[in-house]
Amino acid sequence: MNDRILIVGASWVGDMVMAQPLLARLRAAAPQSPIDVLAPAWVLPIVRRMPEVADLVVSPFGHGTLDLRGRWRLARDLARRGYGQAVLLPNSIKSALVPWLAGIPRRTGFLGEHRHGLVNDVRRYDPVAVPRLVDRFLLLGDGPAVEPLPQLVCDPSSRDALLTRLGVDLARPVACLCPGAEYGPAKRWPVRHFGELVRRLDAAGFAVWLMGSAKDAPVADEIRAAAGGAGHVLAGRTDLGEAADLLACARVVVSNDSGLMHVAAAVGRPVVALFGSSSPDYTPPLSPLARIVRNPVPCSPCFQRVCPLGHFACLEELPVGRVLDQTLSAAGVPA
Repeated sequence: MNDRILIVGASWVGDMVMAQPLLARLRAAAPQSPIDVLAPAWVLPIVRRMPEVADLVVSPFGHGTLDLRGRWRLARDLARRGYGQAVLLPNSIKSALVPWLAGIPRRTGFLGEHRHGLVNDVRRYDPVAVPRLVDRFLLLGDGPAVEPLPQLVCDPSSRDALLTRLGVDLARPVACLCPGAEYGPAKRWPVRHFGELVRRLDAAGFAVWLMGSAKDAPVADEIRAAAGGAGHVLAGRTDLGEAADLLACARVVVSNDSGLMHVAAAVGRPVVALFGSSSPDYTPPLSPLARIVRNPVPCSPCFQRVCPLGHFACLEELPVGRVLDQTLSAAGVPA
C-alpha cells in the first residue's frame, strides 16, 4: 500500500499554522512517507514554509461551496496519486467527501458533522481537557510526542529581494503591526489606538511596518494617517509566505488575534497579542516569547464577529500605554 499522506488543510491561516506540529509528528512517525497538503490557494504560501511538506494541491472550493461535480473531479485526480492515508483538519462533511471519493483507505479525523463512514479512523477528545486547537490537531497523528510549537522556515535570500522591492530596510529596529482580523471587527483594536502606537514607536526609534492582506490595506492607510504619516504600509503588497519573511525581520510584532499573529509566533519573533472577543485559551500565539494583552471585561470572550452589546469595550478600553509598555519590553527596550 502506498505510504503517501494527504493532509486536508484548514481554510483559516492561523489554523493551518497550528497544524504544523501535527505534520512534524507524522514525519517523525514515518520519515519515508511524503506528506502533501490540500488547501485553498490563499493558505498555500504559508504551507510552503513547512519543511515537512512534499507537495501542494490547490482546493478550488470557496467557503460553504458544495460543488459535488468539482469534488468528484478532484477526487479522481487524487486517486491517481495513490494515497494510503488522509488526515482531515476541518470537521465538515464537505472536507471529508474528497478523500472518501478518492478511495483513500485510511481517513483520519474527528466525527464532526456526522461523518460516520466518511471518517474511518475516528479520533476523539474532551473539549474541556483539550481546549487548544494545536493539541486537538496533534491527536490526529500517531508516533512520538512533539512540542506543540509551530515552526515556519523563512528564506533569507528571498527576504533580501523582498526588502529591496518594497523599499524598506533594517537600518532601524522593526516593529511589525498587524491590524487586521479576517473573522470580524470584534477582534480588531481600534484604528486610533494603532495610530497612536505607531506614532509613539516611531518616536522611540522603530521602523513601523503595517502588515496584512489587500483587505487590510485601507485600515493600514487610516492608521498611518492617524499616526501623522509615520510607518510603512505593506499590507496588500505581499503574499502570506512573503509576509512571514518580513515578520521574521521584526524586533517585535503587535497583532490582533489573527493568522499573522500565529505566523509571527511560528517564525520565532516576540509577539504582543491583543485579544478581545476571542480567547487565548483556544488559539493562543504558541511561543515562549508571546505576551497576551487583554481588557478582561465580563462579556469577553463572546466569540462574536461584531460586538453584540455595541460598546466594544474589550478592545476600545484597552489603553495604548499598556500595549506600548508590553511592546517595548518584548523588544528588549529598557524601561
